[in-house]
Amino acid sequence: VQLQASGGGLAQTGGSLRLSCLASGGVSIKNGVGWFRQAPEKEREFVAAISWSDGATRYADVVKGRFTISRDKVKNMVYLQMSNLGMEDAAVYYCAADSQLPAVIMYDYWGKGTLVTVSS
Repeated sequence: VQLQASGGGLAQTGGSLRLSCLASGGVSIKNGVGWFRQAPEKEREFVAAISWSDGATRYADVVKGRFTISRDKVKNMVYLQMSNLGMEDAAVYYCAADSQLPAVIMYDYWGKGTLVTVSS
């Protein structure tokens, strides 16, 4: 699976951004896709994940109620709608496959990240 994340950019605090992740390649997603983020000098952390089959979702506590993950199986796309952004959300965001679990080690495929910057 090849993954390509896009949609990052500059947002103001309280603003919104939508990230997209395109899955392609000869290997199909079986389990799910997750979003992770990594801020400077911090470890990569789980943000959200979605089951490819039934769309069940999982979120990190720090983004619950503000971020929404969704997928379009026809387009092989996964989205992360981010609202009410805070300075703490600034990071490089990565999409990854093929799991639904909130752990970096469970994902075999990673896209290049997309940078989210939040300004006050």
